[in-house]
Amino acid sequence: MGWEDRHYYRDQTQTGRAFSAAALRGRSVVFWLIAINIGVFLLDKILISAGQGIEPLFIGADGGAVKLPLMGPLEWWGHFSGYFAIQKVQAWRFLSYQFLHADIGHILMNMLGLFFFGPMVEHYLGSRRFLAFYLISGTIGSLVYMLMWGIGLILSGPLTPLIGASAGVLGVLIGAAVIAPNTTVQLLFPPIPVKLKTIAWVLVGIGAFTVLFRGFQRGSNAGGEAAHLGGCLAGYLLIRFPRVLNFADRLPAPPTARPTQSMPKKRGPDPEVIDRILDKVREQGIQSLTRKEKKLLKQETDRQRDGAAQ
Repeated sequence: MGWEDRHYYRDQTQTGRAFSAAALRGRSVVFWLIAINIGVFLLDKILISAGQGIEPLFIGADGGAVKLPLMGPLEWWGHFSGYFAIQKVQAWRFLSYQFLHADIGHILMNMLGLFFFGPMVEHYLGSRRFLAFYLISGTIGSLVYMLMWGIGLILSGPLTPLIGASAGVLGVLIGAAVIAPNTTVQLLFPPIPVKLKTIAWVLVGIGAFTVLFRGFQRGSNAGGEAAHLGGCLAGYLLIRFPRVLNFADRLPAPPTARPTQSMPKKRGPDPEVIDRILDKVREQGIQSLTRKEKKLLKQETDRQRDGAAQ
């Protein structure tokens, strides 16, 4: 499928429902991320129901007790916190926390965002680089959370657990907004059409306001919003400078890649021409491209996809 066949290449007055057209088709990385998140969530809830839940209790240096909410075994071993990830050097938590969710509403909103906007960014970057993009965005989210707590912007603590795919998903949404800023999405609540770039600015604004003005209010989720801002920042930088993700092309092919016979690499269009076309897309939207520019962009997309599959 070429660029001109994609939903975001058509009339940008279409609703966001068009984004889901290829989300689960061909067992994409988006498909596997959604499947893993749902599987982890259900398994942890089943284990809690079977009596395997954990109620962590810690004794502080002052002798006071710190009790955390009930956790499933997967959440206990995978959640992110400064104490476990940094002090105990359990580095896997930078990744594992991204596959854990608190409740149905939490996972539903994150997976809907990944379902609608993930296919656009995956097609733009390719499967390997998209997976790296997603996980790095989530990792940067946890680091920004730690930074903002460390400098005193938010109320938190070394044991406060951080879970959820929101940082990675917001990185994906920002990436989609950079790729096609004028694409119109039909919101669920309220049911109105909004441009992608508007959604991106609103979410960044909410995150910044919460951190700066409600950082020390209990129940404000300032820690989560700090991680969201980190994911947004990572998504923006990675989509603007995708060459940073080239290391991912050397990784083993994800399950989405189709086996192909070894063939000589096709020589694509001039990279400078492609860069100018992509800049035009970011600034004016895909609908601004001429027929020739669309053809060149399709050729480059096909060439990169073929190269990644070899």
